[in-house]
Parts: sequence; C-alpha cells; structure tokens
Amino acid sequence: MFKLIVILLYFIMVNSVSYSAGSSSNEVGKGGLEDESFLNVKNSNLKKGKDAINQAKKYAIKNKNAKSQKRFEDAIKYLLKANEDSPNNPDILNLLGYSYRKVNDFIMAELYYNQGLKLDPKHVGINEYLGELYFQTNRLELANQRLEVLRSCNCEEFEELKEIIAGTKKSK
Repeated sequence: MFKLIVILLYFIMVNSVSYSAGSSSNEVGKGGLEDESFLNVKNSNLKKGKDAINQAKKYAIKNKNAKSQKRFEDAIKYLLKANEDSPNNPDILNLLGYSYRKVNDFIMAELYYNQGLKLDPKHVGINEYLGELYFQTNRLELANQRLEVLRSCNCEEFEELKEIIAGTKKSK
C-alpha cells in the first residue's frame, strides 16, 4: 500500500511540473490565432477527418461502397469542426472539397475548393482535385485551366490530373 501511495504521489508531482511549464516564447505568431499547432494533436478534428478519409479510401478499394460513403460523411463532420477551429485553412478546405466530391455533392465540393483557392491560388491539392471535379462534371475547359495552373509545379498532381483528363487514369 505504501508503494502505491509513493507511486501515485510521484505521478502527481511529475504531471504538475509538466503542466506548469508553459510556453514563454516571445516569437511572433506563436500562441495567437495564427498558431494552428492544436490541429496536429492526436485527437483533433482534423486528424479524425483525415483518418476517416483514409478508412473510406480503403473501403472503396474493397468495393464496400456503403461503408466508404459513411466514412466520407464522418470525415465531413470532423472537417467542418476543424474548419470552425481554424477558419481559412486551405488544407482543411481541400479535404472538405474532396470529401464532398466523394459523396457526390459537387456543389459543396466546388464551394470549398474555390474558397481554398481564394486563399492559396497555387495550392496543388486543390487545383488537382478541382480539376478532377470539373472533369467528372464534364467541364473540360475548366479542368484544363486547373491543369495549366499546375503545369509549372513539377509535381505528381500535374501528372495525375493530366492522365485523368487524357482518360488514361481513373479519378481519385
């Protein structure tokens, strides 16, 4: 019993020391609204959204379409919360657009992609996925415009969109 009390006291002391050691950084942009480090924590809504997307992709590969759709819907719920926590984050907007596109809500997908492009017109993920959406909705001229934006990036997103438009690869 004595050992248990000593161990318990030890953990209380260690935890109280670690919690009391706050950040004393004087760096600009640390700790304010610009600080988005909370998005990377283990149980953040962004992480949960990404995990749901990854699981949905695995279900889709196995042709478990109902489960895939459900996980994309779950991803949307988490990502909407992440967007509330960190508004105007192009990466979150890209994931929202992607998830909405995967549940065939092309209007919402396009809305989030375009919102992200207003913030970061050269965002390679958004440009690729928006190009895919335009291709899926038979707006080839707009898909080619997204391809042109990606042309100078020297990135796999350019090649993937190019193959999709050429009809040699299936949309992600």
